[in-house]
Amino acid sequence: MNVANHELEILLAEDNEDDVILVRESLEEVQIVSHVQVARDGVEALEYVRERAKEAAARTRSLLVLLDINMPRMNGFEVLSEMKSSPALKHIPVVMLTTSRREEDLVKSYRIGAASYITKPVNFEIFRDVVTRFALYWTTVSRIPPTRPRG
Repeated sequence: MNVANHELEILLAEDNEDDVILVRESLEEVQIVSHVQVARDGVEALEYVRERAKEAAARTRSLLVLLDINMPRMNGFEVLSEMKSSPALKHIPVVMLTTSRREEDLVKSYRIGAASYITKPVNFEIFRDVVTRFALYWTTVSRIPPTRPRG
């Protein structure tokens, strides 16, 4: 599936409203992501991904998860671990988008199965640039399988 044709859906699992607004605005500016869904905590994120996987046969968009580490009810590591241990979800790419610069968080994320790890810049303009580059990469360079791949 070629996601450059505006078929990419992003689940943004983020509890910080300022970061949600910034990511959404940045993605809208580049106009290459067809849909952004927001989950305010880890439980909500996992429920959304599970529901999306069940509906996958009727959908054409591929799903990419942007996952914060520090969230209420269920943290990003727990969500990532649940997804990567589930046959129905393990193929969905998860990008950690976090304020953590801790090396142990970086290593743990990749060990569990993250596709990428992005540290949120503190500067507004740099953060916007990072999100724009992220979106361009995932929609024009990288290919993502459908939410429920065949075979």
